Amino acid sequence: MRLYPPGRRTLHHGASRAHAPARRGRSRGRLPPGASSGGPPVTTQSVSEELLRLKNVRKYFGLPGAPWRQAQAVKAVDGVNFVVRKGETVGLVGESGSGKSTLARVATRLLDPTQGSVEIGGVDVTNVRGRKLRPVRRKIQMVFQDPQASLNPRQSVGTILSTPFRAQGIRPTRAQLVELLQQVGLSEEHLERYPHEFSGGQRQRIGIARALSVKPDLLVCDEPVSALDVSVQAQVLNLLADLRDELGLSYVLVAHDLAVVRQVTSRLAVMYLGTIVEEGPADQVYSAPAHPYTKALLSAVPVPEPGVERDRIVLTGDVPTPIAPPSGCPFRTRCYKVQDVCATVRPVLEPVHGSTEHRAACYFPEPPPPERTR
Repeated sequence: MRLYPPGRRTLHHGASRAHAPARRGRSRGRLPPGASSGGPPVTTQSVSEELLRLKNVRKYFGLPGAPWRQAQAVKAVDGVNFVVRKGETVGLVGESGSGKSTLARVATRLLDPTQGSVEIGGVDVTNVRGRKLRPVRRKIQMVFQDPQASLNPRQSVGTILSTPFRAQGIRPTRAQLVELLQQVGLSEEHLERYPHEFSGGQRQRIGIARALSVKPDLLVCDEPVSALDVSVQAQVLNLLADLRDELGLSYVLVAHDLAVVRQVTSRLAVMYLGTIVEEGPADQVYSAPAHPYTKALLSAVPVPEPGVERDRIVLTGDVPTPIAPPSGCPFRTRCYKVQDVCATVRPVLEPVHGSTEHRAACYFPEPPPPERTR
């Protein structure tokens, strides 16, 4: 994906240049074509301060059935450990049905985990519910995939943006609501309008503004651009990058398209059948994938260089049912490197390629690519 170059800003549909919000503070940096796949650098501060930690999280959904049948459950998330530190933008990628969105909802405490713990800002909030969740909501917010479904069609934009304030016992001023709109590239005139009057990209901007209202440290974005046109995707990704730089935000970006998150992530975690099979610095995972599943996913991403093609890896077979996942490695039924040991014990995330940060859950990880000679 090519994001807009420096100095160029595309206004939202239906808005005139006269209504564009004035720039405040430092200028918003753009993500130029060919930007580093590694995303923003992780500072020393970001390494030490954890915003989110999931420990051995499982989320099972029960299935209805006759009383005499054995109870069954969909193992949507099956033993995940996951950390987000201050200053990071973490991409959470995988096929549809891999458990990404469920994990995002558990992380934001929209769903209760079946097992494991959720720590936000160093505090265990696994069993926190009701009014006691209000302080948690100030630290972590979620941006949903479908803005049309997540915005109340009977409420004006002003009312939608006021809802998080009121949930915290705060009555917002009009100036505060206008400031939120300006942060996402909209203007005061949109406060009295309703969601159906906006384009998909504008509605997603409203969803982002709503999430920003309580000034969170971490935004969890569940497929924030998958329902948008390619050109609008670039605008929303640029907006997220701008907000990260201006407000010091951290992100978890859930996506199934690795090309989308490549430009803005500092770290990447790959999910398959409810588990994380590989994680590490984004540039290392993209340039030297260690897990066969990650390598297969990346082989489907077009190379932005004329005349250069990847060797496509086509996986055989269907994704196993999460009701009865395979023994041992969950990927073994589709893996081109499978051996007998893969069916015994599930592999755990281990360091690969001489890096302590790059880890893969595989008995036979891919070797690092040979160094290019000049």
